[in-house]
Amino acid sequence: MKLLEELQQALDADRVSDNETILEQHSKDESYHTPHLPEAVVFPESAREVSEVVKLANKYTTTVVPFGVGSSLEGNVIPYKSSIVVDFSLMNKVLEVREKDFLVRVQPGVTRSQLDKELKKYGLFFSVDPGADATLGGMAATNASGTTAVKYGIMRDQVRDLEVVLADGSIIHTGSLAAKSSSGYDLNGIFVGSEGTLGCFTELTLKVYGIPEHIMAARASFTSVEDAVEAVIAILQAGVPIARVELADAQSIKQMNHFSDTDYKEVPTLFLEFHGNEAGLKQDVEFTREIVFDRNCQDIEFETDTAGRNRLWEARHNAAYAYIHGHPGKKQMVTDVCVPISELAGAVKDARKAVEKSGLAGGIVGHVGDGNYHILLMIDVNDPKDIEKANVVNEQIVDYALTRGGTCTGEHGVGVGKRKYQEKEHGPALAVMRKIKQALDPDGVLNPDKVI
Repeated sequence: MKLLEELQQALDADRVSDNETILEQHSKDESYHTPHLPEAVVFPESAREVSEVVKLANKYTTTVVPFGVGSSLEGNVIPYKSSIVVDFSLMNKVLEVREKDFLVRVQPGVTRSQLDKELKKYGLFFSVDPGADATLGGMAATNASGTTAVKYGIMRDQVRDLEVVLADGSIIHTGSLAAKSSSGYDLNGIFVGSEGTLGCFTELTLKVYGIPEHIMAARASFTSVEDAVEAVIAILQAGVPIARVELADAQSIKQMNHFSDTDYKEVPTLFLEFHGNEAGLKQDVEFTREIVFDRNCQDIEFETDTAGRNRLWEARHNAAYAYIHGHPGKKQMVTDVCVPISELAGAVKDARKAVEKSGLAGGIVGHVGDGNYHILLMIDVNDPKDIEKANVVNEQIVDYALTRGGTCTGEHGVGVGKRKYQEKEHGPALAVMRKIKQALDPDGVLNPDKVI
């Protein structure tokens, strides 16, 4: 294949592969969407090499799909057309830590845990925690968020600058090192969340934070989901600077207990975390205790030592794996919608009805501080009836969210799974997005048939 030969000339031959196993590994993500083999997988080490790959894709009228670790959940990186998959695992260097500016410059293949390990040397941490040990390039591509978004914001809030290889192979920067700017269009905002459809990220400059002086975690049990959500709203309204606040329904707590060997009450539960100085934290914790008991909290337990906090958050983070472990032979479909916080209790209640009506096993967890929740549905991907039931559940919760001013995806991105909802959610604005795509990628070279 002439394309393969030219790719091997542009990169070292051992960094270009059409090996069947390598192709299969890059044919899928962690979603239930159907895999598809690419034509080749390349492992670049620089922006210049990525540029050469994109130029060759243009020459041979094939497409390019950027790939991190494949942890996406909506088919975001599946190469459905004839494609070169660009695997960024060799571009995994932390290039610069600017501790006085609270900034870090990284290559896209750096993972979240790798970055935090490096930042600890400087008393810093990176705030976005999507659960999976995803790459930072992939997290920016999907505008990831996770458990700490309620205090620190989402991925888009952390990106100060991107180096991007465009569809014609040219290389640009989208921002600067400055904390703010009124100069030109906000290209950071356009490229973050574009899922590789507008460009390949080859370098990121990100905002980082000082490690809090004190951290305290808590687990609060409630009689109902409504009471739990009302407690969260009251905590936020009171101005308590809570860092994390997560909801797990009774069914999810049951799965966590089996998997993590915990003995939590199997009722709707909030997992909370507070960051601050010792005096302020003591005040925040006491205030929170008063608020939750005013909202029918059954009990609340606090964890101050690192081991206790880690045990609590490990149970929450492992909720998805708990369901997989408890349903061998089945695959997980993870839904993802976000609603205004005032609509969250109704949304979760409606979601539980949809799950029970479907007959599928599933639990509900959510980043309730910002109105984002997920259903963890267990399905047999070889059973069309299970797929149909899961799609019905997804349709119902998306419709519920959109009719109440929400969105079809809070943090997983659009990929192929949420494309069908884009017109309903965005209306005429979708045409503007398509014009941006057409202007930047007129030949559809970059991650085609995704997002729009």
